[in-house]
Amino acid sequence: MTVEIPAQRAGWIKEHMEAYLRTNGEEGHSWRGVPTLLLTTTGSKTGKQTTTPLIYGRDGDRLLVVASKGGAADHPMWYKNLARNPGVEVQVQDKKFKAQAHTATAEEKAPLWTAMAGIWPAYNDYQQRTQREIPVVIIEES
Repeated sequence: MTVEIPAQRAGWIKEHMEAYLRTNGEEGHSWRGVPTLLLTTTGSKTGKQTTTPLIYGRDGDRLLVVASKGGAADHPMWYKNLARNPGVEVQVQDKKFKAQAHTATAEEKAPLWTAMAGIWPAYNDYQQRTQREIPVVIIEES
């Protein structure tokens, strides 16, 4: 898995990704005291792969991420892409693997949301800022 940092990634996101990639996650895995991974999705229109650093949690062997976009009115592009193409690539520290991602069902979501808000409490604030239902995404190694 080769990751290129897109030109539109600027500032702290670019610095975070560069450190994560340069050190195989020794730097960057922990960001502001929380664990992060690198999620690579494939563009549904372009077919181009894009990588995004995201806070993650665990539910057994499954990884969890939240499509919050800081409480914006629309879903983040990475989420739109994986909703159309659930085959993703993931890097957690130095471990890189292919995986399948899907949105948690209504029945699954409540405890997963609670777990993720325990890691990053601002998720609750983000949900209050927007009318959309912020998804929790489940990632399983394939």
